[in-house]
Amino acid sequence: MKKILVIQNKRIGDVLVASVIAQNIKKVYPNCSIDFFVYNFTTGVIENNPYINNIIAVNEKELKKLYKLISWITKIRAQKYDAIFDPYAKTQSKLISLFSGVPVRVGLVKANKKLPLKFYTNVIRLVNKKSHICGRAIENRIKMVTSVLGLPKEDVDYIPKIFLTEKELNYSKLNKQTKPCIIIGVLGSTPIKSMPKEYVITIVNFLTSNYNVNLLFNYAPHQKEEALEIYNACKHKEQILIDIYENSIRGFITLMGKCKLLISNEGGSVHIAKALHKPTFTIFSPYILKEHWASFEDGYQHTSVHLYEEKPNLYKDLSSVYLKQIEANPAEMYSKLTPELIIPKLQNFLANHLTNVS
Repeated sequence: MKKILVIQNKRIGDVLVASVIAQNIKKVYPNCSIDFFVYNFTTGVIENNPYINNIIAVNEKELKKLYKLISWITKIRAQKYDAIFDPYAKTQSKLISLFSGVPVRVGLVKANKKLPLKFYTNVIRLVNKKSHICGRAIENRIKMVTSVLGLPKEDVDYIPKIFLTEKELNYSKLNKQTKPCIIIGVLGSTPIKSMPKEYVITIVNFLTSNYNVNLLFNYAPHQKEEALEIYNACKHKEQILIDIYENSIRGFITLMGKCKLLISNEGGSVHIAKALHKPTFTIFSPYILKEHWASFEDGYQHTSVHLYEEKPNLYKDLSSVYLKQIEANPAEMYSKLTPELIIPKLQNFLANHLTNVS
């Protein structure tokens, strides 16, 4: 194969995780050209990636317009790709695959999902149970490559990577800081991935009261007012570097590269920190199935907390239907994941990475 397209129209973490497809395809076809078709707000996690030859950045809202979708299908047909890999299989990407004219079309599909049309020449079913420390999300994307291209398991590279430029490696905003700097995600990427604000404030106060560190808040640019609301309610503001903030994905990557570790709601920032080999403590939203997205957790470098592990009796089951019900209104379940449940696990995690306890 000489030319391959990977379609990953989803969020930042999804795009970073999908980059393992490219790095493993290159093990089989080292000289092939790989293009990534992604939403334009996610490109930061795959910029400067030597396994990806070209990034095709599209506007999410524009792609939902039929004439724009048809236009992109026409452009993709003209490129005459040898293969398409579609790890998300949403309506847009299925249609692109179906009408692309590409001879090998690989789609990742739920085990019980029926496809009435021949969207894909190779249908890869999601694994039912995690069998590798990388987690199911990465396992599934690796399965797409091993199943179709015959990559031996011993040659598989499971770890998503981020590549920093020389300028990014010389990032200087934290040069004057003498204390370890920790990034804390005070708000999730969406409200349903965000802890109650009073819980965030309690955790921030615990950190500043017990550790000789500086904290940096992570949040999306449009969440600045909410982040300031949290900041104004916190104690020990002298330990919170509220003025040091990066409003782009690439900026956050550069900042994270200079910090000690990350404490955050589950999301793209966690995957970025892991790709930068930074320790992570992840707080899962109660509707997210942990074994799918909890990657490389070893109880030391990466660990997490989930309501189901702390209070399994609160869950009727772990079926997708029931989890969707929680997702529709997660506030009640989130409220039960209290700081009293989170902080003991956080203390154990920090004991492995911080020596300067106040």
